[in-house]
Amino acid sequence: MAVNNSSGKTTKKPATFAVLPKIINGGIAGVIGVTCVFPLDLVKTRLQNQQIGPNGERMYTNMFDCFRKTYTAEGYFGMYRGSAVNILLITPEKAIKLTANDYFRFHLASEDGKLPLKRQCLAGGLAGAFQIIVTTPMELLKIQMQDAGRISMSAKASGQQVEKLTAWVLTKNLLKERGIVGLYRGLSATAVRDITFSVIYFPLFSAVNDKGPRKTDGSGEAVFYWSLLAGLVSGMTAAFSVTPLDVIKTRLQAIKKADGEKEFDGIVDCIRKTLKHEGPKAFFKGGFCRIIVIAPLFGIAQMVYFLGVGELILGIEQKKTI
Repeated sequence: MAVNNSSGKTTKKPATFAVLPKIINGGIAGVIGVTCVFPLDLVKTRLQNQQIGPNGERMYTNMFDCFRKTYTAEGYFGMYRGSAVNILLITPEKAIKLTANDYFRFHLASEDGKLPLKRQCLAGGLAGAFQIIVTTPMELLKIQMQDAGRISMSAKASGQQVEKLTAWVLTKNLLKERGIVGLYRGLSATAVRDITFSVIYFPLFSAVNDKGPRKTDGSGEAVFYWSLLAGLVSGMTAAFSVTPLDVIKTRLQAIKKADGEKEFDGIVDCIRKTLKHEGPKAFFKGGFCRIIVIAPLFGIAQMVYFLGVGELILGIEQKKTI
């Protein structure tokens, strides 16, 4: 049955949902996106983990200062510290996130192809919940690698020796000390952040994406530049909205602290101590940096996802999803 979607164009619910090409599209989209924005993500992590000293001292004064000091101390490749683990795991993470959202949207839509806002939010939330299986260990390892330079600089300033950290050594130590549970440190905070982000991001992306011009191939998908724009706008909005949740998650997942920095025992304890010692502004540390990480990451990822590389590889006709 044909219906009018939010862009005013006639469409109908497809008979089946092809999972494999969507997984391929999501994996490729994730690798390309994260490679482009990783240095910004590293700066964001270091700014969020940085705590203000008793006399107001801090290692980095702002995003640009962090860039400068990181490049000076660690060089160009230092800006990609921890990228290997992220690129390796971003493939299943983005594949799960983007495919799961499309999958749940497909199954939650009515027979005439309509999907109310509440169901769009539910589909996004479920996609966010599914992705934490991969996101939690990926971000745990990434954060330790990204923050290692900051911890090292702090330790050297105090005359201490710092053991070189690798993702493999870190993984082995966590598995040895805490088992598989060790890789899921900060699971609750990651779930809260990712589910909230997805509930905001996916319905907004769909609304913006449906307003743009369509491809001429009959697929019904938006032209590539409009998907990029929709991803940028939606990613920026969702990223800013959940920045406080991201700060909490990042701090809970940081295993090593610089001298004098506080340990946190769960989400509530992190909120309480951060408010007490640093004030509400601390929950928006790295906020601007996070926006300029997430916006292009999701803009690029959504653009690549809808290019239909997976369908092309498998010889499947690309059809518009709900």
